[in-house]
Amino acid sequence: MAIGSVVALAGGVGGAKLTKGLAEVLESDKLTVVVNTADDFEHLGLYICPDLDTVMYTLCDLNNVETGWGIKSESWNFLEALREIGGETWFSLGDRDLATHIHRTYRMNAKDKLSDITADFCAIMGTDVRILPMTDDPVRTMVDTEEGRIPFQEYFVRLGCSPKVLGFEFEGIQTAVFNPLASKSLKAQDLAAVIICPSNPYVSIAPILSLAGIRDQLRGIAAPIIAVSPIVDGQAIKGPAAKMMRELGYTPSAVSVAQEYKDITDGFVIDSKDAADAGKIEDIGQRVLVTDTIMTSLKVKKSLADNIMDFANEIKVGDN
Repeated sequence: MAIGSVVALAGGVGGAKLTKGLAEVLESDKLTVVVNTADDFEHLGLYICPDLDTVMYTLCDLNNVETGWGIKSESWNFLEALREIGGETWFSLGDRDLATHIHRTYRMNAKDKLSDITADFCAIMGTDVRILPMTDDPVRTMVDTEEGRIPFQEYFVRLGCSPKVLGFEFEGIQTAVFNPLASKSLKAQDLAAVIICPSNPYVSIAPILSLAGIRDQLRGIAAPIIAVSPIVDGQAIKGPAAKMMRELGYTPSAVSVAQEYKDITDGFVIDSKDAADAGKIEDIGQRVLVTDTIMTSLKVKKSLADNIMDFANEIKVGDN
């Protein structure tokens, strides 16, 4: 049976890994990835899109698998020269990666839309998957901490996530418009599933879901909406999600993540290590898939993607 179209909501390394698996099991024109842009920022006069680039590089097989970010076989001549003249080097910009930021900034200064620039980059770098910024309007994640309000990249990279988190604010979210191309993808007649990737629920997925009208649109979708937990055995697979949860007063667990999405999701995917939590998640109204979710290889990424699509079909059949 042919698989219909799929929309994935993604950010960061976890999102990039799952979208790679989905791209391997779906026809490329059937996958749309809507990516968080609230962690975009301006640095050294350049417009930088960390999540967008991580997803793009991964789907184009250009990513650095060791770091999880940036481009493989990178060189660092620019950063070293910048250090020698006293410039800010807390955010690592490789020489090849720098070309992406410079050309993006050039085009944005010429009033090109981020969606169009990203589409051109994808075509040139080598993926047919549609990668969409969540919005073409500026949105910026601010982290409220005990040390004051800090822009996300400074909290995440420069400060190494060390300040205690009190909350988050997405500046510009009130006036930002959900990407019309993404909205159109969610209305596709052959939509088979919406997948919320195992990305940080607070700083990668929450900005997407905070855009005006998106939760209402998701609630009105007939296709199954499935979220994958980024927390395994009480720990984040990568990044500060578990630390953030503890500081916000939540128990770092798959159950806590499921609570974040319970108003919009039909199914929730947890790792085999958290199988004991399946009943608790079912109690909040979610169907549960227990499987291996730690994506250590392309084989595991593909297997997880296949399992999620089978799960979506089971939910759809069960609802009919």
